[in-house]
This record gives sequence, structure tokens and C-alpha cells, in this order.
Amino acid sequence: MWVEIKKAPNLMMAEMWKEFFEGEGVPTRIMPESGMPMGQEETVYRILVPEDKQHVTEEVLRKL
Repeated sequence: MWVEIKKAPNLMMAEMWKEFFEGEGVPTRIMPESGMPMGQEETVYRILVPEDKQHVTEEVLRKL
């Protein structure tokens, strides 16, 4: 099961968060919040991580 950890205002920011979390060893998915197809630059994106890695992600965010 995947859980939302953050929201990003556009695709570029979503990809930056994805790279950041994956660099910390956390598999990450990004999905448009509006249900539009992937690749839409100007839409809000949800950053999702596996439920069992949520605590790791929260700890990484606390250290920022």
C-alpha cells in the first residue's frame, strides 16, 4: 500500500522530491492529484511512498 507523504505544486518539484527520497533508499511514486495523465507540468502532484517506509521518510523530512 502506498501513502501520500507530500504534495508538490508542479511536475518539476514532484520529480525533485522523488529523486531526494529515492536517494535516501525509499521507493517513491508521483501521481497527478487531479487524475490527469502524467506529464502535465502545471498540476499538483502527490508524492507516494510505501506504507512500511513512511516512518523513514518522516525522519528524513524532520532532518531538513
